[in-house]
Amino acid sequence: MKYAALLTFALILGSSCNLQAATGDAEAGARLFSKTCGGCHSVGTNARGGFGPQLNGIIDRAAGATTDYQYSDAMKNSGVVWTREKLAAYIENPKKVVSGTRMIFWGISDQEKIENLLAYLETFQAQ
Repeated sequence: MKYAALLTFALILGSSCNLQAATGDAEAGARLFSKTCGGCHSVGTNARGGFGPQLNGIIDRAAGATTDYQYSDAMKNSGVVWTREKLAAYIENPKKVVSGTRMIFWGISDQEKIENLLAYLETFQAQ
């Protein structure tokens, strides 16, 4: 009986650890954003469009929707809504998701890094 209870506890603990891993590490995402995305994009209280659009509240926002950035026609007319899944696909291969995008970025193939970036961006949803 003790063995079954211990096994059940281990399975529950293991499941919760896997769930946390799937949601990403926002601190690691912040470091990656700074190195990989921060040259063109900004987030936070003073975020604004520059070389790229600001990314506050990006999840569930329509592509090309911020008013402080001039988007390409391809982005404005894409019909894309940046769900978590769509944004993950875009981070992996931007030109595959929005053909004709002006974004000069080859993409990130490491799914853990993508999850970390998404976790970081999610911390700016309310701004």
